[in-house]
Amino acid sequence: MENIVFLNSERLDFDRQLDFKQLAAFGNLKMYDSSNDEEILERVKGQSIVITKELPLNGDLIERFPSSVKLICEAGTGYNNIDLEAARLKGITVCNVPGYSTEAVAQLVITFMLNLSSSLVRQQEMIRNKNFTNFTDHLQVPHLEIQKKTLGIIGVGAIGNEVIKIALALGMEVLTNTRTARTYDHPHIRSASLDELLKQSDFVSIHVPLTPETKHLINEKRLSQMKSSAFIINTSRGSVINESELIKALQKGTIAGAALDVLELEPPNLDNPLLYMNNVIVTPHIGWKTLESRQRLIRLLYLNISSFIEGNPLNVVS
Repeated sequence: MENIVFLNSERLDFDRQLDFKQLAAFGNLKMYDSSNDEEILERVKGQSIVITKELPLNGDLIERFPSSVKLICEAGTGYNNIDLEAARLKGITVCNVPGYSTEAVAQLVITFMLNLSSSLVRQQEMIRNKNFTNFTDHLQVPHLEIQKKTLGIIGVGAIGNEVIKIALALGMEVLTNTRTARTYDHPHIRSASLDELLKQSDFVSIHVPLTPETKHLINEKRLSQMKSSAFIINTSRGSVINESELIKALQKGTIAGAALDVLELEPPNLDNPLLYMNNVIVTPHIGWKTLESRQRLIRLLYLNISSFIEGNPLNVVS
């Protein structure tokens, strides 16, 4: 039997629709909607497994964890919120849950592309403002097919591969950029340098984790390499794009538009220009939030924990 604490379950179960019975099967499961630093230190006492969802655990905090804590499970893919070195020094294993929202995030990327290609958001805004001239005059917003357009995928993990599968079904050409160039046995996919990908793509979709190497990977220089008719899509982490330089590029028409499920600061400041630009779609980090993805996440958490208990830990990041 294990003592398990979920420090901020409301981040995952915000609609109270999830079933946690699998996790409770391990023994004593305590769940808290949210936890501040002082509450964290109190609540991890006597616990062997700690579950978090995008909850910052800095080094000073982890150093004060009791010796009973053996495993931190990040209930998601990204783990930049956890000081991995501090956990290592403390002898605490850290694991994440990749792959739980692959289909949902890929679906959102395709939704973004279809919306951008048809200027759907802008057209709906015109109607809400009682501007019906698109019905009577010539169409005043961009409207294009995505068939035969080029999609550039930066980072080809599970989500990137799922996006590629759908893009090919839609008749797109695909360029990929990974740390190690890949060879594809498909006439409509090929590997490319980042420079080439940016120059040739009509849509660029980002699927890399946030690391020191990828922070601000997309900046003014990289944006200037893109076509003025191209769109950039980010469903990974906000800081992979230099936000202030993206804003300037959008304002100057360096690129045609952007669709962002992630921002550098979440929730954003309400004076962030991205929230009000008619060539930008912003969603509140919803890619992983489908009911199906979140319930799948709980099943995968169960597998992580059971594998750790059995001495064969999965998805270890530290």
